[in-house]
Amino acid sequence: MSPMRKTAGQKAAATRKDNAAKRQAAAGKAALTRRRRAAGKKAAATRKQRAAGLKAARTRTRRATARKAAATRARKKEEAALTQPVQVQEPPAPEPQVQATPETTIPE
Repeated sequence: MSPMRKTAGQKAAATRKDNAAKRQAAAGKAALTRRRRAAGKKAAATRKQRAAGLKAARTRTRRATARKAAATRARKKEEAALTQPVQVQEPPAPEPQVQATPETTIPE
């Protein structure tokens, strides 16, 4: 569309888009140049190592949280078991012992 037929808003949007494309192309070229130089290689390596360290830290945190949650669950389960009323069975009453003599009869 020719500039004459565009409205002000469309023209501004087209300019923004054009500028963004130029900026991205320049940034891509600059990044490539940086990665080829020794300092750029070092910076890239540092970024990778830092990312790896962050990932390891997140893993440690996640595992520690899971371990703590498991311990809490176990503790709560144990506490719940202690507060439950315990059923105590009483031993059966002993039967009276009767001596067998000629005068007494043994109850059946």
